[in-house]
Amino acid sequence: MLPIRQVADKLEIPDSCLEYYGRYTAKLRLDLIGRGEARGKLILVTAITPTSHGEGKTVSSIGLTQALCQLGKNAAVTLREPSLGPVFGLKGGATGGGKSQVVPYELINLHFNGDFHAVTSAHNLLAAMLDSHLHHGNDLGIDTGNIWWPRTMDMNDRALRHVVVGLGGKANGFPRETAFVITAASEIMAILAMASSREDLRRRLADLVIGLDLKGGVIRARSLNATGAMMALLNEAVMPNLVQTTEGAPAIVHAGPFGNIAHGTSSVLAQRMGLQLADYVVNECGFGADLGAEKYFDLVMPATGIEPSIAVLVASARALCTQGTGNPAGPFDLPSLRAGMVNLDRHIRNLQKFRVPVIVAINRFPQDGEALLKEIGASCHAHGVESAVIDVYNQGGAGALELGEKIISLLSQAPPERPRSLYDSSLSLSQKLETVAREIYGAGSVYIESDARRKLDRFAQMGFGHLPVCIAKTQSSLTDNPKLYGAPQGWTFTVTDAILSAGAGWVVIVAGNMMRMPGLGKTPQAFVLDVDADGNITGLR
Repeated sequence: MLPIRQVADKLEIPDSCLEYYGRYTAKLRLDLIGRGEARGKLILVTAITPTSHGEGKTVSSIGLTQALCQLGKNAAVTLREPSLGPVFGLKGGATGGGKSQVVPYELINLHFNGDFHAVTSAHNLLAAMLDSHLHHGNDLGIDTGNIWWPRTMDMNDRALRHVVVGLGGKANGFPRETAFVITAASEIMAILAMASSREDLRRRLADLVIGLDLKGGVIRARSLNATGAMMALLNEAVMPNLVQTTEGAPAIVHAGPFGNIAHGTSSVLAQRMGLQLADYVVNECGFGADLGAEKYFDLVMPATGIEPSIAVLVASARALCTQGTGNPAGPFDLPSLRAGMVNLDRHIRNLQKFRVPVIVAINRFPQDGEALLKEIGASCHAHGVESAVIDVYNQGGAGALELGEKIISLLSQAPPERPRSLYDSSLSLSQKLETVAREIYGAGSVYIESDARRKLDRFAQMGFGHLPVCIAKTQSSLTDNPKLYGAPQGWTFTVTDAILSAGAGWVVIVAGNMMRMPGLGKTPQAFVLDVDADGNITGLR
Protein backbone atom coordinates (compact mmCIF):
# COMPACT_ATOMS: atom_id res chain seq x y z
CA MET A 1 0.00 0.00 0.00
CA LEU A 2 1.05 3.54 -0.69
CA PRO A 3 1.11 6.09 2.11
CA ILE A 4 -2.22 7.89 1.90
CA ARG A 5 -0.47 11.19 1.15
CA GLN A 6 0.72 9.69 -2.18
CA VAL A 7 -2.84 8.59 -3.02
CA ALA A 8 -4.08 12.11 -2.26
CA ASP A 9 -1.41 13.50 -4.60
CA LYS A 10 -3.04 11.67 -7.51
CA LEU A 11 -6.14 13.81 -6.97
CA GLU A 12 -4.14 16.94 -6.07
CA ILE A 13 -5.73 17.14 -2.61
CA PRO A 14 -3.96 19.75 -0.46
CA ASP A 15 -2.69 18.67 2.94
CA SER A 16 -4.99 21.22 4.61
CA CYS A 17 -7.98 19.14 3.43
CA LEU A 18 -6.71 15.84 4.90
CA GLU A 19 -7.30 14.46 8.39
CA TYR A 20 -4.91 11.52 8.74
CA TYR A 21 -6.30 8.35 10.32
CA GLY A 22 -3.09 6.34 10.46
CA ARG A 23 -0.71 5.78 7.54
CA TYR A 24 -3.14 4.36 5.00
CA THR A 25 -6.46 6.15 5.52
CA ALA A 26 -7.54 9.76 5.82
CA LYS A 27 -10.71 11.77 6.08
CA LEU A 28 -11.43 14.49 3.53
CA ARG A 29 -12.36 17.79 5.10
CA LEU A 30 -15.50 19.38 3.75
CA ASP A 31 -13.44 22.47 2.86
CA LEU A 32 -12.53 20.47 -0.24
CA ILE A 33 -16.04 21.01 -1.62
CA GLY A 34 -16.19 24.17 -3.73
CA ARG A 35 -12.44 24.42 -4.40
CA GLY A 36 -13.15 23.72 -8.06
CA GLU A 37 -15.89 22.97 -10.56
CA ALA A 38 -17.21 19.45 -11.03
CA ARG A 39 -15.33 18.21 -14.07
CA GLY A 40 -15.81 14.46 -13.93
CA LYS A 41 -18.29 12.04 -15.46
CA LEU A 42 -20.17 9.66 -13.16
CA ILE A 43 -20.12 6.00 -14.21
CA LEU A 44 -22.94 4.19 -12.40
CA VAL A 45 -22.24 0.50 -11.77
CA THR A 46 -25.22 -1.78 -11.16
CA ALA A 47 -26.03 -5.43 -11.87
CA ILE A 48 -28.54 -8.07 -12.88
CA THR A 49 -30.52 -9.76 -10.08
CA PRO A 50 -27.89 -11.19 -7.70
CA THR A 51 -27.65 -14.83 -6.70
CA SER A 52 -25.87 -16.61 -3.86
CA HIS A 53 -22.77 -16.82 -6.08
CA GLY A 54 -22.18 -13.07 -5.95
CA GLU A 55 -21.97 -11.30 -9.29
CA GLY A 56 -18.92 -9.15 -8.54
CA LYS A 57 -20.37 -5.64 -8.71
CA THR A 58 -17.93 -4.17 -6.21
CA VAL A 59 -14.91 -5.98 -7.65
CA SER A 60 -16.00 -4.81 -11.13
CA SER A 61 -16.26 -1.19 -9.94
CA ILE A 62 -12.76 -1.34 -8.48
CA GLY A 63 -11.30 -3.16 -11.48
CA LEU A 64 -12.85 -0.69 -13.92
CA THR A 65 -11.36 2.22 -11.98
CA GLN A 66 -7.93 0.58 -12.16
CA ALA A 67 -8.38 -0.01 -15.89
CA LEU A 68 -9.21 3.66 -16.47
CA CYS A 69 -6.06 4.60 -14.55
CA GLN A 70 -4.01 2.18 -16.69
CA LEU A 71 -5.47 3.87 -19.76
CA GLY A 72 -3.99 7.15 -18.53
CA LYS A 73 -7.17 8.64 -17.13
CA ASN A 74 -7.64 10.40 -13.80
CA ALA A 75 -10.18 8.12 -12.12
CA ALA A 76 -11.51 7.34 -8.65
CA VAL A 77 -14.05 4.89 -7.26
CA THR A 78 -16.76 5.82 -4.75
CA LEU A 79 -18.08 2.97 -2.61
CA ARG A 80 -20.23 2.38 0.43
CA GLU A 81 -18.77 1.33 3.76
CA PRO A 82 -19.38 -2.32 4.72
CA SER A 83 -21.82 -3.21 7.51
CA LEU A 84 -20.77 -5.66 10.21
CA GLY A 85 -24.05 -7.56 9.71
CA PRO A 86 -23.04 -9.09 6.34
CA VAL A 87 -19.35 -9.28 7.35
CA PHE A 88 -20.25 -11.73 10.14
CA GLY A 89 -23.28 -13.14 8.32
CA LEU A 90 -23.57 -14.89 4.98
CA LYS A 91 -22.37 -12.36 2.44
CA GLY A 92 -19.00 -11.48 3.96
CA GLY A 93 -17.11 -8.23 3.42
CA ALA A 94 -17.67 -5.61 0.75
CA THR A 95 -14.23 -4.50 -0.39
CA GLY A 96 -13.91 -6.44 -3.64
CA GLY A 97 -11.48 -9.32 -4.01
CA GLY A 98 -8.39 -10.76 -5.68
CA LYS A 99 -6.45 -8.07 -7.55
CA SER A 100 -9.34 -5.59 -7.37
CA GLN A 101 -9.86 -4.66 -3.72
CA VAL A 102 -9.90 -1.53 -1.63
CA VAL A 103 -7.32 -1.67 1.12
CA PRO A 104 -6.63 -1.95 4.02
CA TYR A 105 -9.59 -4.32 3.68
CA GLU A 106 -9.55 -5.58 7.32
CA LEU A 107 -9.95 -2.04 8.63
CA ILE A 108 -12.55 -1.05 6.04
CA ASN A 109 -14.67 -4.16 6.68
CA LEU A 110 -14.61 -3.80 10.46
CA HIS A 111 -14.52 -0.53 12.43
CA PHE A 112 -13.42 1.76 9.55
CA ASN A 113 -12.66 5.13 11.18
CA GLY A 114 -15.70 4.90 13.45
CA ASP A 115 -18.39 6.04 10.99
CA PHE A 116 -20.90 3.25 11.67
CA HIS A 117 -20.34 3.66 15.40
CA ALA A 118 -21.12 7.37 15.11
CA VAL A 119 -24.34 6.73 13.17
CA THR A 120 -25.41 4.06 15.67
CA SER A 121 -24.69 6.38 18.60
CA ALA A 122 -26.53 9.35 17.09
CA HIS A 123 -29.56 7.20 16.33
CA ASN A 124 -29.68 5.69 19.81
CA LEU A 125 -29.09 9.08 21.46
CA LEU A 126 -32.30 10.33 19.86
CA ALA A 127 -34.13 7.20 21.08
CA ALA A 128 -32.76 7.72 24.61
CA MET A 129 -33.75 11.40 24.64
CA LEU A 130 -37.24 10.44 23.49
CA ASP A 131 -37.71 7.93 26.31
CA SER A 132 -36.18 10.34 28.81
CA HIS A 133 -38.71 12.98 27.73
CA LEU A 134 -41.56 10.53 28.33
CA HIS A 135 -40.15 9.63 31.75
CA HIS A 136 -39.89 13.26 32.82
CA GLY A 137 -43.50 14.20 32.19
CA ASN A 138 -43.97 14.25 28.38
CA ASP A 139 -44.32 18.04 28.10
CA LEU A 140 -44.70 17.74 24.32
CA GLY A 141 -47.74 15.52 24.69
CA ILE A 142 -46.23 12.74 22.57
CA ASP A 143 -48.71 10.03 21.62
CA THR A 144 -47.01 6.87 22.91
CA GLY A 145 -49.09 4.82 20.50
CA ASN A 146 -47.62 6.74 17.57
CA ILE A 147 -43.88 6.67 18.20
CA TRP A 148 -42.02 5.63 15.05
CA TRP A 149 -38.37 5.94 16.06
CA PRO A 150 -36.69 2.55 16.70
CA ARG A 151 -33.23 1.77 18.05
CA THR A 152 -30.33 0.42 16.01
CA MET A 153 -27.19 -1.72 16.07
CA ASP A 154 -24.78 -2.82 13.34
CA MET A 155 -25.28 -6.55 13.62
CA ASN A 156 -27.70 -9.19 12.34
CA ASP A 157 -29.86 -9.97 15.39
CA ARG A 158 -33.36 -11.28 14.76
CA ALA A 159 -34.17 -11.32 18.51
CA LEU A 160 -34.29 -7.50 18.46
CA ARG A 161 -36.83 -7.11 15.66
CA HIS A 162 -39.66 -6.54 18.15
CA VAL A 163 -38.91 -5.62 21.77
CA VAL A 164 -40.48 -4.03 24.84
CA VAL A 165 -38.54 -1.32 26.70
CA GLY A 166 -39.13 0.42 30.01
CA LEU A 167 -39.91 -2.68 32.09
CA GLY A 168 -39.06 -2.94 35.77
CA GLY A 169 -41.03 -0.10 37.34
CA LYS A 170 -41.38 3.68 37.05
CA ALA A 171 -37.68 4.36 37.60
CA ASN A 172 -36.83 2.48 34.40
CA GLY A 173 -38.96 4.50 32.01
CA PHE A 174 -42.29 4.20 30.27
CA PRO A 175 -43.08 0.64 29.07
CA ARG A 176 -43.75 0.48 25.34
CA GLU A 177 -43.17 -1.68 22.30
CA THR A 178 -40.42 -0.74 19.89
CA ALA A 179 -37.89 -2.36 17.58
CA PHE A 180 -34.27 -2.41 16.40
CA VAL A 181 -33.14 -1.93 12.81
CA ILE A 182 -29.65 -2.64 11.51
CA THR A 183 -27.52 0.52 11.30
CA ALA A 184 -27.41 0.39 7.50
CA ALA A 185 -31.22 0.76 7.58
CA SER A 186 -31.17 3.69 10.03
CA GLU A 187 -32.60 6.92 8.67
CA ILE A 188 -29.53 8.66 10.08
CA MET A 189 -27.35 6.54 7.78
CA ALA A 190 -29.51 7.65 4.85
CA ILE A 191 -29.25 11.26 6.02
CA LEU A 192 -25.45 11.02 6.28
CA ALA A 193 -25.35 9.65 2.75
CA MET A 194 -27.66 12.36 1.34
CA ALA A 195 -26.24 15.41 3.14
CA SER A 196 -24.46 17.91 0.89
CA SER A 197 -22.84 19.93 3.71
CA ARG A 198 -22.74 20.23 7.48
CA GLU A 199 -25.65 22.65 7.38
CA ASP A 200 -27.65 20.30 5.19
CA LEU A 201 -26.86 17.49 7.64
CA ARG A 202 -28.15 19.69 10.50
CA ARG A 203 -31.35 20.50 8.61
CA ARG A 204 -32.05 16.88 7.77
CA LEU A 205 -31.42 15.73 11.35
CA ALA A 206 -33.71 18.44 12.71
CA ASP A 207 -36.43 17.39 10.26
CA LEU A 208 -36.46 13.78 11.44
CA VAL A 209 -40.03 12.79 12.31
CA ILE A 210 -40.09 10.49 15.32
CA GLY A 211 -43.86 10.30 15.84
CA LEU A 212 -47.01 12.28 16.55
CA ASP A 213 -48.41 14.22 19.48
CA LEU A 214 -51.87 13.63 20.96
CA LYS A 215 -53.37 16.20 18.57
CA GLY A 216 -51.92 14.48 15.51
CA GLY A 217 -49.10 16.99 15.06
CA VAL A 218 -45.60 16.01 13.96
CA ILE A 219 -42.87 15.50 16.56
CA ARG A 220 -39.40 16.07 15.09
CA ALA A 221 -35.89 15.58 16.43
CA ARG A 222 -35.59 19.34 16.92
CA SER A 223 -38.64 19.18 19.23
CA LEU A 224 -36.46 17.19 21.65
CA ASN A 225 -33.47 19.56 21.26
CA ALA A 226 -31.46 16.61 19.96
CA THR A 227 -30.03 18.08 16.76
CA GLY A 228 -26.86 19.62 18.18
CA ALA A 229 -25.85 16.50 20.11
CA MET A 230 -26.35 14.31 17.05
CA MET A 231 -24.27 16.75 15.01
CA ALA A 232 -21.47 16.42 17.58
CA LEU A 233 -21.52 12.62 17.28
CA LEU A 234 -21.45 12.82 13.46
CA ASN A 235 -18.84 15.58 13.29
CA GLU A 236 -16.06 13.26 12.05
CA ALA A 237 -18.32 10.75 10.32
CA VAL A 238 -19.62 13.36 7.87
CA MET A 239 -16.17 13.57 6.28
CA PRO A 240 -15.60 10.99 3.47
CA ASN A 241 -12.76 8.48 3.80
CA LEU A 242 -9.88 8.28 1.34
CA VAL A 243 -8.24 4.87 0.82
CA GLN A 244 -6.77 3.06 -2.19
CA THR A 245 -7.25 0.04 -4.43
CA THR A 246 -4.77 -2.82 -4.76
CA GLU A 247 -3.18 -0.88 -7.66
CA GLY A 248 -3.03 2.38 -5.74
CA ALA A 249 -6.02 4.05 -7.43
CA PRO A 250 -7.91 6.55 -5.24
CA ALA A 251 -11.03 5.23 -3.52
CA ILE A 252 -13.48 7.40 -1.58
CA VAL A 253 -15.48 5.15 0.75
CA HIS A 254 -18.28 6.76 2.72
CA ALA A 255 -21.67 5.90 4.28
CA GLY A 256 -23.32 2.50 4.09
CA PRO A 257 -27.06 2.43 3.32
CA PHE A 258 -28.24 -1.02 2.21
CA GLY A 259 -29.54 -1.32 -1.35
CA ASN A 260 -32.46 -3.61 -0.53
CA ILE A 261 -33.67 -1.56 2.47
CA ALA A 262 -32.30 1.95 1.93
CA HIS A 263 -31.06 3.72 -1.22
CA GLY A 264 -27.82 1.80 -1.54
CA THR A 265 -25.04 4.09 -2.73
CA SER A 266 -22.08 6.09 -1.42
CA SER A 267 -22.52 9.55 0.05
CA VAL A 268 -23.35 12.63 -1.98
CA LEU A 269 -20.28 14.27 -0.46
CA ALA A 270 -18.03 11.45 -1.69
CA GLN A 271 -19.46 11.66 -5.20
CA ARG A 272 -19.21 15.45 -5.36
CA MET A 273 -15.61 15.37 -4.16
CA GLY A 274 -14.80 12.69 -6.71
CA LEU A 275 -16.41 14.60 -9.58
CA GLN A 276 -14.44 17.68 -8.56
CA LEU A 277 -11.12 15.84 -8.33
CA ALA A 278 -11.23 13.21 -11.10
CA ASP A 279 -12.26 12.97 -14.75
CA TYR A 280 -14.08 9.66 -14.20
CA VAL A 281 -15.86 8.59 -11.01
CA VAL A 282 -16.99 4.97 -10.82
CA ASN A 283 -19.90 4.79 -8.36
CA GLU A 284 -21.34 1.46 -7.21
CA CYS A 285 -25.06 1.03 -6.47
CA GLY A 286 -26.43 -1.78 -4.29
CA PHE A 287 -27.77 -5.10 -5.60
CA GLY A 288 -29.62 -5.28 -8.94
CA ALA A 289 -30.61 -2.39 -11.17
CA ASP A 290 -34.20 -2.74 -9.89
CA LEU A 291 -32.93 -1.53 -6.49
CA GLY A 292 -29.72 0.51 -6.42
CA ALA A 293 -29.96 2.00 -9.91
CA GLU A 294 -33.70 2.79 -9.73
CA LYS A 295 -33.20 4.51 -6.39
CA TYR A 296 -30.29 6.51 -7.73
CA PHE A 297 -32.32 7.88 -10.62
CA ASP A 298 -35.52 8.40 -8.60
CA LEU A 299 -34.11 9.49 -5.21
CA VAL A 300 -30.49 10.66 -5.41
CA MET A 301 -30.42 12.33 -8.82
CA PRO A 302 -33.49 14.58 -8.30
CA ALA A 303 -32.28 15.64 -4.84
CA THR A 304 -28.67 16.36 -5.81
CA GLY A 305 -28.60 17.12 -9.51
CA ILE A 306 -25.80 14.56 -10.00
CA GLU A 307 -26.53 12.87 -13.34
CA PRO A 308 -24.84 9.60 -14.32
CA SER A 309 -23.21 9.73 -17.75
CA ILE A 310 -23.44 5.97 -18.33
CA ALA A 311 -24.66 2.82 -16.56
CA VAL A 312 -22.51 -0.31 -16.38
CA LEU A 313 -24.63 -3.45 -15.91
CA VAL A 314 -22.61 -6.32 -14.39
CA ALA A 315 -23.71 -9.82 -15.40
CA SER A 316 -22.21 -13.28 -15.04
CA ALA A 317 -22.88 -16.55 -16.87
CA ARG A 318 -23.49 -18.55 -13.72
CA ALA A 319 -25.98 -15.99 -12.39
CA LEU A 320 -27.92 -16.01 -15.64
CA CYS A 321 -27.96 -19.83 -15.63
CA THR A 322 -29.36 -19.69 -12.10
CA GLN A 323 -32.03 -17.23 -13.25
CA GLY A 324 -32.99 -19.72 -15.94
CA THR A 325 -33.20 -22.85 -13.80
CA GLY A 326 -33.88 -21.51 -10.29
CA ASN A 327 -31.06 -23.77 -9.07
CA PRO A 328 -27.81 -22.13 -7.87
CA ALA A 329 -26.06 -25.51 -8.21
CA GLY A 330 -26.47 -25.60 -11.99
CA PRO A 331 -26.40 -26.82 -14.66
CA PHE A 332 -24.34 -24.02 -16.16
CA ASP A 333 -24.97 -24.66 -19.83
CA LEU A 334 -26.39 -22.89 -22.88
CA PRO A 335 -30.04 -23.97 -22.39
CA SER A 336 -29.98 -22.70 -18.80
CA LEU A 337 -28.27 -19.47 -19.85
CA ARG A 338 -30.76 -18.82 -22.63
CA ALA A 339 -33.66 -19.37 -20.23
CA GLY A 340 -32.11 -16.87 -17.81
CA MET A 341 -31.36 -14.17 -20.37
CA VAL A 342 -34.81 -12.68 -19.72
CA ASN A 343 -33.37 -11.26 -16.50
CA LEU A 344 -30.54 -9.45 -18.31
CA ASP A 345 -32.98 -8.28 -20.98
CA ARG A 346 -35.30 -6.77 -18.36
CA HIS A 347 -32.51 -4.92 -16.61
CA ILE A 348 -31.24 -3.48 -19.90
CA ARG A 349 -34.72 -2.26 -20.83
CA ASN A 350 -35.25 -0.85 -17.34
CA LEU A 351 -32.04 1.17 -17.44
CA GLN A 352 -32.92 2.49 -20.88
CA LYS A 353 -36.14 3.90 -19.40
CA PHE A 354 -33.96 6.36 -17.48
CA ARG A 355 -32.48 7.51 -20.82
CA VAL A 356 -28.92 6.66 -19.87
CA PRO A 357 -26.38 4.87 -22.13
CA VAL A 358 -25.89 1.24 -21.02
CA ILE A 359 -22.92 -1.09 -21.36
CA VAL A 360 -22.80 -4.66 -20.01
CA ALA A 361 -19.74 -5.91 -18.12
CA ILE A 362 -19.65 -9.71 -18.45
CA ASN A 363 -17.79 -10.80 -15.32
CA ARG A 364 -15.83 -13.94 -16.15
CA PHE A 365 -15.47 -16.68 -13.53
CA PRO A 366 -12.89 -19.51 -13.89
CA GLN A 367 -15.48 -22.17 -14.82
CA ASP A 368 -17.18 -20.08 -17.54
CA GLY A 369 -17.02 -21.53 -21.03
CA GLU A 370 -16.42 -19.32 -24.06
CA ALA A 371 -19.78 -20.32 -25.58
CA LEU A 372 -21.64 -18.90 -22.57
CA LEU A 373 -19.75 -15.61 -22.69
CA LYS A 374 -20.30 -15.24 -26.45
CA GLU A 375 -24.03 -15.90 -25.99
CA ILE A 376 -24.31 -13.05 -23.49
CA GLY A 377 -22.43 -10.73 -25.82
CA ALA A 378 -24.70 -11.66 -28.73
CA SER A 379 -27.79 -10.91 -26.67
CA CYS A 380 -26.41 -7.51 -25.70
CA HIS A 381 -25.70 -6.77 -29.37
CA ALA A 382 -29.30 -7.69 -30.22
CA HIS A 383 -30.44 -5.05 -27.74
CA GLY A 384 -28.17 -2.47 -29.31
CA VAL A 385 -25.87 -2.17 -26.28
CA GLU A 386 -22.12 -2.63 -26.04
CA SER A 387 -20.59 -5.34 -23.86
CA ALA A 388 -17.14 -6.47 -22.75
CA VAL A 389 -15.84 -9.52 -20.90
CA ILE A 390 -13.89 -8.62 -17.76
CA ASP A 391 -11.66 -10.61 -15.39
CA VAL A 392 -10.63 -8.09 -12.77
CA TYR A 393 -10.47 -10.55 -9.88
CA ASN A 394 -7.52 -12.37 -11.43
CA GLN A 395 -6.00 -9.62 -13.57
CA GLY A 396 -6.84 -6.35 -11.79
CA GLY A 397 -7.20 -3.33 -14.07
CA ALA A 398 -5.72 -5.23 -17.00
CA GLY A 399 -8.82 -7.42 -16.96
CA ALA A 400 -11.13 -4.49 -17.78
CA LEU A 401 -9.16 -2.55 -20.39
CA GLU A 402 -11.65 -3.32 -23.18
CA LEU A 403 -14.53 -2.22 -20.97
CA GLY A 404 -12.67 0.97 -20.06
CA GLU A 405 -11.89 1.77 -23.69
CA LYS A 406 -15.51 1.27 -24.74
CA ILE A 407 -16.74 3.49 -21.90
CA ILE A 408 -14.29 6.24 -22.81
CA SER A 409 -15.45 6.01 -26.43
CA LEU A 410 -19.14 6.15 -25.49
CA LEU A 411 -18.59 9.09 -23.16
CA SER A 412 -16.74 11.00 -25.85
CA GLN A 413 -19.98 11.13 -27.84
CA ALA A 414 -22.63 13.71 -27.07
CA PRO A 415 -25.52 12.02 -25.23
CA PRO A 416 -28.81 12.09 -27.16
CA GLU A 417 -30.67 13.30 -24.05
CA ARG A 418 -30.24 13.84 -20.33
CA PRO A 419 -31.12 11.12 -17.81
CA ARG A 420 -34.58 11.31 -16.30
CA SER A 421 -36.42 9.93 -13.29
CA LEU A 422 -39.19 7.39 -13.74
CA TYR A 423 -41.99 9.46 -12.21
CA ASP A 424 -42.97 13.02 -11.39
CA SER A 425 -43.22 14.30 -7.81
CA SER A 426 -46.81 15.40 -8.46
CA LEU A 427 -47.99 11.77 -8.44
CA SER A 428 -49.43 10.39 -5.20
CA LEU A 429 -47.33 8.04 -3.07
CA SER A 430 -49.44 5.09 -4.24
CA GLN A 431 -49.03 6.10 -7.88
CA LYS A 432 -45.27 6.38 -7.48
CA LEU A 433 -44.88 2.91 -6.00
CA GLU A 434 -47.25 1.47 -8.63
CA THR A 435 -45.13 3.05 -11.37
CA VAL A 436 -41.96 1.40 -10.04
CA ALA A 437 -43.72 -1.93 -9.44
CA ARG A 438 -45.13 -2.09 -12.96
CA GLU A 439 -42.34 -0.44 -14.98
CA ILE A 440 -39.29 -1.86 -13.18
CA TYR A 441 -40.41 -5.04 -11.38
CA GLY A 442 -42.92 -6.24 -14.01
CA ALA A 443 -45.89 -6.43 -11.61
CA GLY A 444 -49.39 -6.63 -13.07
CA SER A 445 -51.08 -5.19 -9.99
CA VAL A 446 -50.28 -3.72 -6.58
CA TYR A 447 -51.96 -4.71 -3.30
CA ILE A 448 -51.45 -2.39 -0.34
CA GLU A 449 -52.38 -3.92 3.02
CA SER A 450 -54.80 -1.86 5.11
CA ASP A 451 -52.30 -0.69 7.74
CA ALA A 452 -49.82 0.40 5.06
CA ARG A 453 -52.63 2.17 3.18
CA ARG A 454 -53.60 4.11 6.31
CA LYS A 455 -50.01 5.20 6.80
CA LEU A 456 -49.64 6.38 3.22
CA ASP A 457 -52.87 8.37 3.50
CA ARG A 458 -51.68 9.88 6.79
CA PHE A 459 -48.28 10.85 5.35
CA ALA A 460 -50.02 12.59 2.46
CA GLN A 461 -52.34 14.46 4.83
CA MET A 462 -49.30 15.55 6.86
CA GLY A 463 -47.80 17.16 3.74
CA PHE A 464 -45.33 14.46 2.68
CA GLY A 465 -47.14 13.23 -0.41
CA HIS A 466 -44.63 14.97 -2.70
CA LEU A 467 -41.75 12.79 -1.50
CA PRO A 468 -40.36 9.96 -3.66
CA VAL A 469 -40.66 6.34 -2.55
CA CYS A 470 -37.76 4.13 -1.44
CA ILE A 471 -38.92 0.55 -1.84
CA ALA A 472 -37.53 -2.06 0.56
CA LYS A 473 -37.82 -5.48 -1.04
CA THR A 474 -35.84 -8.65 -1.56
CA GLN A 475 -32.71 -8.36 -3.68
CA SER A 476 -32.97 -11.99 -4.81
CA SER A 477 -35.77 -11.46 -7.31
CA LEU A 478 -37.30 -8.77 -9.49
CA THR A 479 -40.49 -9.56 -7.56
CA ASP A 480 -41.23 -9.37 -3.82
CA ASN A 481 -40.75 -13.15 -3.54
CA PRO A 482 -37.06 -14.22 -3.26
CA LYS A 483 -37.86 -17.64 -4.75
CA LEU A 484 -39.06 -16.31 -8.11
CA TYR A 485 -36.27 -16.24 -10.70
CA GLY A 486 -35.99 -14.82 -14.20
CA ALA A 487 -38.28 -11.90 -15.05
CA PRO A 488 -41.86 -12.75 -14.04
CA GLN A 489 -44.70 -10.71 -15.52
CA GLY A 490 -48.20 -9.94 -14.29
CA TRP A 491 -47.79 -10.91 -10.63
CA THR A 492 -49.15 -8.97 -7.63
CA PHE A 493 -46.79 -6.68 -5.71
CA THR A 494 -47.73 -6.66 -2.01
CA VAL A 495 -47.01 -3.67 0.25
CA THR A 496 -46.92 -4.58 3.94
CA ASP A 497 -45.72 -1.38 5.61
CA ALA A 498 -44.78 2.26 5.04
CA ILE A 499 -42.27 4.37 7.00
CA LEU A 500 -41.77 8.12 6.84
CA SER A 501 -38.13 9.21 6.43
CA ALA A 502 -38.62 12.98 6.30
CA GLY A 503 -34.98 13.78 7.08
CA ALA A 504 -33.68 11.54 4.30
CA GLY A 505 -36.35 12.91 2.00
CA TRP A 506 -38.55 9.94 1.08
CA VAL A 507 -41.17 7.43 2.21
CA VAL A 508 -39.97 3.85 2.66
CA ILE A 509 -42.33 1.25 1.18
CA VAL A 510 -41.86 -2.24 2.66
CA ALA A 511 -42.78 -5.09 0.32
CA GLY A 512 -43.42 -8.74 1.07
CA ASN A 513 -41.58 -10.17 4.06
CA MET A 514 -38.69 -7.70 3.94
CA MET A 515 -37.26 -6.95 7.39
CA ARG A 516 -35.04 -4.04 8.43
CA MET A 517 -33.15 -6.24 10.92
CA PRO A 518 -31.58 -9.33 9.31
CA GLY A 519 -30.72 -12.49 11.23
CA LEU A 520 -27.62 -14.69 11.22
CA GLY A 521 -27.72 -17.94 9.26
CA LYS A 522 -26.93 -21.37 10.67
CA THR A 523 -23.29 -21.21 9.56
CA PRO A 524 -22.35 -17.52 9.46
CA GLN A 525 -18.99 -16.05 8.52
CA ALA A 526 -18.50 -15.41 12.24
CA PHE A 527 -17.59 -19.10 12.56
CA VAL A 528 -14.35 -18.64 10.60
CA LEU A 529 -13.11 -15.19 11.63
CA ASP A 530 -10.18 -15.16 14.03
CA VAL A 531 -6.86 -13.50 14.88
CA ASP A 532 -3.51 -15.27 14.60
CA ALA A 533 -0.60 -15.07 17.03
CA ASP A 534 0.79 -12.01 15.25
CA GLY A 535 -2.46 -10.07 15.47
CA ASN A 536 -3.51 -10.63 11.84
CA ILE A 537 -7.24 -11.08 11.19
CA THR A 538 -8.00 -14.34 9.39
CA GLY A 539 -11.09 -15.73 7.66
CA LEU A 540 -12.35 -12.36 6.45
CA ARG A 541 -13.80 -12.43 2.95
